[in-house]
Amino acid sequence: MSNLEAKFADLGAENAPGQEVRQNADDLKSVVRGDVIPGRTVDFSHGDVDAFAPTPGARAAWEAGYDLGCAQAYTEYRGAAEIRADVARSLAGFTGAPVDPVDELIITPGTQGALFLALGAVVDQGTKVAIIEPDYFANRKLVRFFGGEILPIPLRYHDTPDQNGPNLDALEAACKAGAEVFVFSTPNNPTGQVFGETAITRIADLAAQYDLTLIVDQLYSRLLYSGEGYTHLRACATRPDKLVTIMGPSKTESLSGFRLGVAFGSAALIDRMEKLQAIVSLRAAGYSQAALKTWFHEPEGWMDARIAQHEAIRDDLLAVFRAAGFRTATSQAGSYVFPELPELAVSPEVFVRLLRLQAGVTVTPGSEFSPHTTSSIRLNFSQDQTAAVAAAHRIVEMVKRYCA
Repeated sequence: MSNLEAKFADLGAENAPGQEVRQNADDLKSVVRGDVIPGRTVDFSHGDVDAFAPTPGARAAWEAGYDLGCAQAYTEYRGAAEIRADVARSLAGFTGAPVDPVDELIITPGTQGALFLALGAVVDQGTKVAIIEPDYFANRKLVRFFGGEILPIPLRYHDTPDQNGPNLDALEAACKAGAEVFVFSTPNNPTGQVFGETAITRIADLAAQYDLTLIVDQLYSRLLYSGEGYTHLRACATRPDKLVTIMGPSKTESLSGFRLGVAFGSAALIDRMEKLQAIVSLRAAGYSQAALKTWFHEPEGWMDARIAQHEAIRDDLLAVFRAAGFRTATSQAGSYVFPELPELAVSPEVFVRLLRLQAGVTVTPGSEFSPHTTSSIRLNFSQDQTAAVAAAHRIVEMVKRYCA
């Protein structure tokens, strides 16, 4: 296999949200132990925008963008100036530090697009990149695609809150070993863990000490559960010189279909990202950019209600999995749970396929997030509550069928 073939083989999209997963029932006949379990099909690989409708006014804003025609279809590569100015004000208020809409912000085709541009701006052949494990699956894939070398940083998420978080001694060791970039998500995808103030402050200090570039994905930072706080890196006393923060109106606001992301941070890095975007996608979808006018401007109480609805689903799923003896950390934010399954008589890959075939439940295998979490599965619980809980019970039944 050539190097180019290997690079693309490593980008396997079989378990990506929304992908058609081809199954051959004949391949599974030797391990099938029961009939199909009845119940509504649930796809936990992504959120359900029918169960949680997009933010009020998003459709009208999109239609207004459409009506603008060419003026909205062909914006600057960084996005429409008026929209960037509004978004910058909102993000400054949310994160506690000013954002220059001209030099420090770019609108991208989804947060996935922002991540691609950010890593493409700083990772070259041989660049050493510190990566949390487990963390968002695209981080590792993109770093390897761009030729970078991964230095893994373990994440504790099964302990008490004061013991959870990234292993920052490992991060410092990675810095001493030559790490130039640190990429991570907080709230963490897939565990829902939020990096505490102590961890964030030390990360900022390490970045200053070792000239470390930081790329932080905080897509779910608006969806914080009861009693949880959030510390923004860009508001630390020691503000990193080379920092890109990624956000967007996606899962929390059910606007994933609009494909909108925002990256903001160091002007030199945003400039590189614009140059890369100019040859990849030109800009975020022009008409869709107008939907950003609703972001952070939801009706009073709307976000509180959305958080409460998700917290109730989270609690129900935790109860189901813990009653079955599955080790499952409490998500502090976002819409993910990451239960660890007991030992099975089939491989995790086969079990995930059997879940679809026999139980009508789609999940993302833990191997997507770290080579050390193959026995876990990730569920995006932004779903109809009744259907999600019923699907969780079917997962438990399937584990009983195929336990070792």
